[in-house]
Amino acid sequence: MIFKLVGDGRPYPEHGLTSREWAQIPPRQVRLDSLITTKAMLDLHSLLAADSTFYGDLFPHVVQWQGELYLEDGLHRALRAALHQRSILHARVLELPGQGR
Repeated sequence: MIFKLVGDGRPYPEHGLTSREWAQIPPRQVRLDSLITTKAMLDLHSLLAADSTFYGDLFPHVVQWQGELYLEDGLHRALRAALHQRSILHARVLELPGQGR
């Protein structure tokens, strides 16, 4: 199994962070098998494109909410890491306040 769960949608509240605000969060290591995706579908063109990280953030965006880690942006980067036999990737993690489980 690559991810903890394949989800379809964002169960956490809207955070409203801009790209610039995401860039202020330092990346940290995250295990792929601890992530819940927020997208169930992936465009193969995005996954296989040589410049797929050229226009966006170099690091995936993860939202930590209620004790879970949700992969909000960067699904193609996470899958590339898995295809290269890596179990950890560097991501920017936003911690949202919420009730713990």
